[in-house]
Amino acid sequence: MYPEELVKPMRDQLIDAGFEALYSAEDVDAALAKEGTTLVMVNSVCGCAAGTARPGTIASIQGDKKPDHLTTVFAGVEKESTAKAREYMIPFPPSSPAVALFKDGKLVHMLERHHIEGRSAQMIAENLSQAYEEYC
Repeated sequence: MYPEELVKPMRDQLIDAGFEALYSAEDVDAALAKEGTTLVMVNSVCGCAAGTARPGTIASIQGDKKPDHLTTVFAGVEKESTAKAREYMIPFPPSSPAVALFKDGKLVHMLERHHIEGRSAQMIAENLSQAYEEYC
């Protein structure tokens, strides 16, 4: 577990952009039970989360088409909510950072860590924006 004072700015970056932090398994279940599209950003303390995943995900929601609901869990910090979110992401193995798009509770698009590492924030934003065009 990471200390709260370390992760708070990383979590707040997403919250300030309109994401809802999910802290429990019940929070995740409730978020993914909502109709429409829900984005789940699996946040992380790693460099690729800071350098590309968070900025790219935030940039992706600036267009006209975007998910109805924006949510985040924090790997290594909020273990219960992260584990529950990852259950919904099966068959993909646990990955952080990661970004998953759900439509009516069903996984329709997934960016795993290996899709994020070595990519720019702009590339991540474009990938997600294309998914929004298709599903949102």
